[in-house]
Order: sequence, then structure tokens, then C-alpha cells
Amino acid sequence: MYAGGGSGEVARGLAAVDVAAIPGRSGWLVRNALRDRLGAAGDATARYRLDVRLDDTLEGFALLSDDTIGRERRALRARYQLVDLADGTIVLDATAGSDAGIDVVSSEYATIAAEQTALENLARDVADRIVTQVALELRESGPGAP
Repeated sequence: MYAGGGSGEVARGLAAVDVAAIPGRSGWLVRNALRDRLGAAGDATARYRLDVRLDDTLEGFALLSDDTIGRERRALRARYQLVDLADGTIVLDATAGSDAGIDVVSSEYATIAAEQTALENLARDVADRIVTQVALELRESGPGAP
């Protein structure tokens, strides 16, 4: 898929993807992770735009005997579209997501830190999944595609 390294067709295609702004803290984390992975800081002129909508949920479960929450699940889901800027067509319309379990401990600070760390890890994971799917799409629809 990455034949030719940084100068290969897929790498050039990924560098030509502009990531639209995504609202919220989770959006900021996902957008930065996407830009890091796409090589968007390069000199490539944008040929595609990646539009991402996120759903970040944090829910408690595993009630303890004293009716407190003992565990939480953080889920980050993304619906994204890769848009060809030349004609406005949607090249790819897909979803990606990831979940993390968090232990709720007696220290509120430790629990909040764990929730934030989970969000950072989920943002990287979702960005990886998006970039993989975009790379596959660019490989299949590129000039050398069968």
C-alpha cells in the first residue's frame, strides 16, 4: 500500500487531504492526530477534504454495593466523509470507533485523569482507523488502480 515510501501514490494522496475543523476537545484531539498521520503539514495542495463528526460518550456501569459506580466506559465514534474538492463528490463515507474501560477509584483526580487519558488514546485509535480506510480508498481509486 505504501510502495514508494513518502513519495508513493498513497502517501502523496494522504498528504493532499485537508481535515476540516472538528468541534470540542475530542475533535481537537482527533484532528491533530489525523493531521499528524496524513502528513498534512507538507506542501501538498489539498485535493480532498475530510469531514468528521464525533460522538463522545462516557457512561457509568458496574454498580458497587454502596450504589456508587465502579467502572465507566468511554466510547468515541466518528462518521466521516472524504470529499473530492475538484467536483464535490463524496469519495468515501464511513464510520470508525473505539471504546475504553475506566476504573472509578476513590480519588476524583485519578478518575478524571483516567477519563482524559482514555479520550487521548481513543482519539489516536480512531484517527488510525480513519487514515487506514482513507489510504485503502485512495489506493483503490488511484491512477494505478485495477
